[in-house]
Amino acid sequence: MSIEHAVAMFRHQAEACAELGSPLSAALLHRAAEDLAAGGPCAAAIAGHEDAPGPSAVALRLLGAVHALVISGRAPGLAAHYPSAGGAFDPADPDAPWPAFRATVADHLPWIREWLTRPPQTNEVGRANLLLTGLAWAQHRLAQASPDAAQLPVRLHELGSSAGLNLFAEQFRCVSPGFAYGPPDSPVVLADAWQGEPPAWLRDAPLQRVVERRGCDPTPIDPRSADGALALRAYLWADQLPRLERLNGALALAARLPAPVEPIGAAAFLRDVRLADGTLTVVWHSIMRQYVPAEEWRSVEAELDRLAAASGPSAPFVHLAMEPRRVGPGHRFLLTARLGAGPTMMLAEAMPHGLPAWTLEPGDPALAVDQLP
Repeated sequence: MSIEHAVAMFRHQAEACAELGSPLSAALLHRAAEDLAAGGPCAAAIAGHEDAPGPSAVALRLLGAVHALVISGRAPGLAAHYPSAGGAFDPADPDAPWPAFRATVADHLPWIREWLTRPPQTNEVGRANLLLTGLAWAQHRLAQASPDAAQLPVRLHELGSSAGLNLFAEQFRCVSPGFAYGPPDSPVVLADAWQGEPPAWLRDAPLQRVVERRGCDPTPIDPRSADGALALRAYLWADQLPRLERLNGALALAARLPAPVEPIGAAAFLRDVRLADGTLTVVWHSIMRQYVPAEEWRSVEAELDRLAAASGPSAPFVHLAMEPRRVGPGHRFLLTARLGAGPTMMLAEAMPHGLPAWTLEPGDPALAVDQLP
């Protein structure tokens, strides 16, 4: 086993956490990388996972395991440094939490090692910001084609749903200066939704009416269970309280709205999806494509093509995706939409957690057709 590989993965994840606004996670993972190299408790915790590939996210599994201990009251010394547990973290003193973190790992090795066997799962409801934008675009295009028709009710299907929280997206409220969309009394507020002006079709969009919501995931989380809610909270970064507030609001919605998530893969799930007259059938997903094997994704694309070919004025279909796409030397998190058998359109871009989003300027290389898979 290559501890050097694990050290490199931890350092890479630390840099990503820093770039995405979690200095606490970045500081802990930098020190954890040093502890791996020195053969400390973190090395014992991840034993057997040293050569795991990047998508396995062993570093995030370790962070999540320790965070679960903190928010469940089993690591009070470390909780003093975790804002999610009422503590405080000072970026000017980034090493302050490390002794308590290292001691927590050492004291709970069997429990942490069991936690590391689960896939790291979040259910980032901020990404609904872009998904709702795509849904409003589809309804706008349908209204242009049939000006006298009422907005269609939505049958929503999500691939890689995790806990299915984004199946409640039409219940969320998106706000930014001079703009608001969604129910005013929503328990989930997606603040700072747009950088600059939102698209015109979103600004003027009526609220969506979802009449069916279903999802799939190979290992779904039950958001109504104590263990499921703990896992979802644990995989949030402890110094990003707005994300925790959004999650808590979505869990409140999940407690009263049914949204079944089937424990199957995306291709098998889509085989049973059919269009229905008088409704808009939606398939959407966000940052899950990279976890699906290439052979299965070919089957997913075949099912999406089947649904697109069956789409028509009385029973339309739209495929919406917020996924990282390579543009030039790096990746960007872009919203694409395909209404029926039409072309795939690039609609907007956002930060990885969905907030804020922005529209693309003319001439942006992301708009080039050859950038689309």
